[in-house]
Amino acid sequence: MNIDIITINNQQLAVADTNEIIIKNIEDGTDLLGNVFYQGIDKVIINKQCITPAFFDLKTGIAGEVLQKFATYRVRLVIFGDWHAYNSNSLRDFIYESNKGKHVNFVATKEEAIAILSQ
Repeated sequence: MNIDIITINNQQLAVADTNEIIIKNIEDGTDLLGNVFYQGIDKVIINKQCITPAFFDLKTGIAGEVLQKFATYRVRLVIFGDWHAYNSNSLRDFIYESNKGKHVNFVATKEEAIAILSQ
């Protein structure tokens, strides 16, 4: 798992921005959370390309389980990527509702993700 740690405004952010899929299932999401939490990092940025497409099919339950764990441990997560390719109304609604809160956000670019978490 290739995770970079960057420091912005005296805050450490874990950044996963690779073409490798690092979250293939619920266990991988839990491992990512455990790794960053163990290092004392409470903000994570991940490229959507690092996540299995099944995550974004809400019927699989992967997104719900993984994101609930991040929320439970109060680790903020921002997933960035192009969301226009998804035609699912339920996923669009999920993204919209998530973006109203502060635990999990979905944005278009890594720069937006960094801006959100470095405030």
